Amino acid sequence: MLSRVAYSLYWMSRYMERSDGILRLLRVNYAYSQDNFNKLSWKPVLGIFSDMKLREKIKLQYESRKVLRFMISDKDNDNSVSNLVCTSRENARSVQDNVTKELWQCLNEYYHTIRDDQIAISLDKDDPISVIDRLVTQGMHYYGTFEITMARNEGYYFMNIGKYLERAVQSIDILDVKFSELKYSLDEPTDPTYWKFFLLSISGYELFLKSYRSALDSSNILHQIIWNEDFPRSLVYSVNRLKKSFETLKTDKNSESYKALSFMIGKLESNIRYSDLKDLQEQGLKEYLQKIKKELFAIADALNHYYFAFN
Repeated sequence: MLSRVAYSLYWMSRYMERSDGILRLLRVNYAYSQDNFNKLSWKPVLGIFSDMKLREKIKLQYESRKVLRFMISDKDNDNSVSNLVCTSRENARSVQDNVTKELWQCLNEYYHTIRDDQIAISLDKDDPISVIDRLVTQGMHYYGTFEITMARNEGYYFMNIGKYLERAVQSIDILDVKFSELKYSLDEPTDPTYWKFFLLSISGYELFLKSYRSALDSSNILHQIIWNEDFPRSLVYSVNRLKKSFETLKTDKNSESYKALSFMIGKLESNIRYSDLKDLQEQGLKEYLQKIKKELFAIADALNHYYFAFN
């Protein structure tokens, strides 16, 4: 496969995964802001998904509708859902022969939905939850169409690599921001509602209730998001799927580049799989998360170097 094609499919998938994560986090945070007697700060969300300066974050932190507009429909925000979907569509359009007709139609429909001026108006005047639900549903159509219609070839696996790499980075970022509010303490007493809405924002609350008999505490939260192999958004799950997708790309022509990147991914998976809460406490939660994120970025850089060298 041409490096240009692989690059476009990889980034198409990363941007779609990012848009889905943003929407789910916005939906739950907005619902929490309506139920919470104390004002909910949007600074953590803006910290994860924007490069906004601290002064601007403080200015917007209690302006729910303004944050929703900025994160969903603002054309000047490169990381808004609108721009992410548009960029995904442009990537798909540039390699249209490598995606199915159904997937292209699905992306095109999502593009026209998110570009509709009515979206911004509805975020201002109507119920934002219904708007976000509509967009989340569009994203689910994309994922379903991708899984059902795409041939299991190199293109499919480059898309999976993009998806799971992006998902792992998101999980690290969300953990980092949430625990930074607790000064990275695992012993800090926390309102269970805090963790409930956190798990809801990453679609992990139902699994938590079925998997963990004890209370909503930081240790169980960390276990689910880092080490629970049944949770599709856990680090260990995402990196394992990243590794399996990458393993399909080995050929005689790319043996050296494959070995280099395979070693990096295997090392990261081992570092996660064979660590535990005790290791994390000894190393420090902040340092552990930063180390994992650094390794994920190194893998992304290596992909650019070895597989997308046309850049």
